[in-house]
Amino acid sequence: MTHPPKSSTAPPGSGVPTIPSVPPQPTGPSPVVPPPPPVPAAEVPVRRRTAFAEGFDQLRAAATTEPGRLRIIGAGLALLVVLFGAVTAWQTNDRAVAADDVLHKSQPLSSAAADIYLYLADANTTASSGFLSGGQESAASRDRYERDINKAAAGLVEAASNSDPGSPAAKTVAELNTLLPEYKGLVEQARVYNRQGFPVGGAYLRYANEKMQQQMLPKAQNLYTSENQRLRADYADATPYPWAAIGLGVLALAGLALAQHRNYRRTNRVLNHGLVAATATATVVLLWLVVGHSFARAGLNASYDHGVRSLNVLHDARIASLKARGNENLTLVARGAETKVVTDAQGKETTYDAYDYAFDQNIDALGKGLAAASMLADDTVGRKPVTEAEGNMAVWKQRHRTARDQDNDGNYKAALDQVIGDKGATRECFDSVDHNLDLALKHEEKEFTRSAGDGLGAMTGLSAGAAVLAVLGAAGAVLGIGRRLSEYR
Repeated sequence: MTHPPKSSTAPPGSGVPTIPSVPPQPTGPSPVVPPPPPVPAAEVPVRRRTAFAEGFDQLRAAATTEPGRLRIIGAGLALLVVLFGAVTAWQTNDRAVAADDVLHKSQPLSSAAADIYLYLADANTTASSGFLSGGQESAASRDRYERDINKAAAGLVEAASNSDPGSPAAKTVAELNTLLPEYKGLVEQARVYNRQGFPVGGAYLRYANEKMQQQMLPKAQNLYTSENQRLRADYADATPYPWAAIGLGVLALAGLALAQHRNYRRTNRVLNHGLVAATATATVVLLWLVVGHSFARAGLNASYDHGVRSLNVLHDARIASLKARGNENLTLVARGAETKVVTDAQGKETTYDAYDYAFDQNIDALGKGLAAASMLADDTVGRKPVTEAEGNMAVWKQRHRTARDQDNDGNYKAALDQVIGDKGATRECFDSVDHNLDLALKHEEKEFTRSAGDGLGAMTGLSAGAAVLAVLGAAGAVLGIGRRLSEYR
C-alpha cells in the first residue's frame, strides 16, 4: 500500500525551511496524442512554373524526337537566312546612300566652295587689271569682274541653302555675305578716284585687296576645307566592306550545308529541294554582295584617287595662278608703297616689294600644283592641258622678270605694256594657264562622275534584291524541312 509522502515541517523560528510536498506522478504507459485533422488538397497552395520554363521543357521534350528536332532546325535556318538578308539590305543601303551623297551632294558642294574661292580671287585679279588700264577700263574687263562677283554671290546662296543651321559652314557663309558688298564698295570707290586721276584710288584698291586676301579668301578656304571634310566622311561611309552581312552569309550557308548533310546521313537522300533552293538563294545574295561591293568600292576609290585628288590639286593650282596675277598687277599699282622684310637663316634682313615677293611665292605654289596634277593625271587627255600650263608658266616667269627689270629701271610704261599689253605680255601667259587649268578641271570632273557613277551603279538593286531573295531562301528552308516532317504523319 502506497502512502503519500509527508511534508517536512519544522517548528517556527527554528530557521529550517519548509519543504513542500510533491504530488504523486502517474505510473504506467504515456497517453497517445491523436494527429491533427488532414488539410483538404484544395487548400494547399500550388506554385505554378513560369511560361518560359514550361516552354523550355516542351522544347527539350520535343528535341528528344526527330520531328521536334526537325522543327527546331527549320526555324533556326529560316531565322538565319532572314537575318542575313536583313543585315545585307541594311548595310548595302547605308553604303548606297553615302555613295549617292558623294556623287550628287558632297562633291558638287566641295566644287561649289572651290568655285566661290576662284570667283572671288578672279574678281580681285580682274579689278586690279582694270585699274592698271587707267580711266579707260575695257568693257570685257568690267563684264568679267561683274560676272565673277555675281557667280560668287550665287555660290554663297547655294552654300547657305545646303549648310546645316548653326554649323561653322553656315557661319562662314554669313560672314562672306557681309564682306562681299563691302569689298565691292571699296573697288567702286577706287575706280571713281582712278577715273578722276586721283592717286588715292590706288590706296582704296590696296585696301580692297587686303580685305580680299586677309579676310574673304581665308574664309572661302575654310568653307572649301569643311566641304572637303564632309566629302571624305561620305567616302568613309561608302567604301568599307559589309563584314557583318558577309559573316552572316557564310554562317547561313554553313548551317544549310550541315542540315543537308544530316538529312543525307539519316535518309540516304542526296538532295532536299527546299534546302537546295535556300542554299542557292543565300549563295546568290552572298556573291552579289561581295562582287557588287567590290566593284562599287573600286569605282569609288578610283573616283577619289583620279577625280577628287586631281580636282583638289588643280583647284589649288588655279587659285595660286589667280593670286600670282593679282599680286603682279598690284606691284605696278602700289609702285613700291608696300614692302616686306625677310630674314634669312643667317639673320640677314632683305627688303622686297611686298606684292612682287608674294608673286614669287604664288608662282612656286603654281609650279608644285602643276607637277602634282601631272603625276595624278591617268590619261593623255588629262595630262595634256597640265603640260601646256607648265609651259605657259615658264614663259610667264620670264616675262615677269623682264617687266620687273623695266619697272626697276624707271620705265613704268614699258613695264605696264609687258604686263597688260595686247601681245607678248604676261596677261597672255596667265590667260593660257587659266584656260588650260579650266580644261583639266572639266576633264577630271568627268572622270570623277564616271567612276563614282560606276561605283553607285554596282550597288543598284542590291538592298531590295537581298531582302527578296532572303525571304525566298527562308521559305525554301521551311518547305524543305516540312517535306521531311510529312513523312512522320
